[in-house]
Amino acid sequence: MNKLRVLTNVLEQKVVAVIRTDTLEEAIQVAEACIKGEMKLIELTYSIPHVEKAVEQLRETYKDDPNVIIGVGTVIDAYTARQAIFAGAQFIVGPSFDNDTAKICNLYQIPYMPGCLTITEIKEAMECGVDIVKIFPASNVNPSFLKAVKAPIPQANMMPTGGVHLDNMTEWLQNGAVAIGIGGNLIEPAKTGNYKKITELAQAYVQKAREANV
Repeated sequence: MNKLRVLTNVLEQKVVAVIRTDTLEEAIQVAEACIKGEMKLIELTYSIPHVEKAVEQLRETYKDDPNVIIGVGTVIDAYTARQAIFAGAQFIVGPSFDNDTAKICNLYQIPYMPGCLTITEIKEAMECGVDIVKIFPASNVNPSFLKAVKAPIPQANMMPTGGVHLDNMTEWLQNGAVAIGIGGNLIEPAKTGNYKKITELAQAYVQKAREANV
């Protein structure tokens, strides 16, 4: 049931904040700024020092809000996935597909969203139980790529990440993306401590997702 709830949230909210920072404290502040802006799907990358502590803290802080979903990204092996899951990660994201990671996520009923960029990779991931494939880096293709994939594999659920921003997100969604991952330009203001700006950007992304009519 937990896996179903997470996937439903992804499909309904459509926007995932991909947070990559230099410190644990900064990661938590960015996540809180995003959540304040109603962007409640949070992916904390494994490059963040002590990322498990951030997962635990955010899960505790927002335990009464079922729409706040905390996941961990940049996961490249099953050992790391298991660590993240035991820390409370509600979904796992990777830059590439790993079969052992898919198995461990399936065992614990945690959604796994691996990075893929070819029909072959997407097919292999889906055969191993992946519900949503991360198209990464999305900057290497254009939105029409999703429509091309859906011709032979209409059941593919794809989430482009990397190179998606306010100006092109509607096109991605209208070409078949079930959700999008937003990173760099969303968290950029954190470098100057401008968390209010992050909240404003989060609000803009959420609003644009609602207006996409998909």
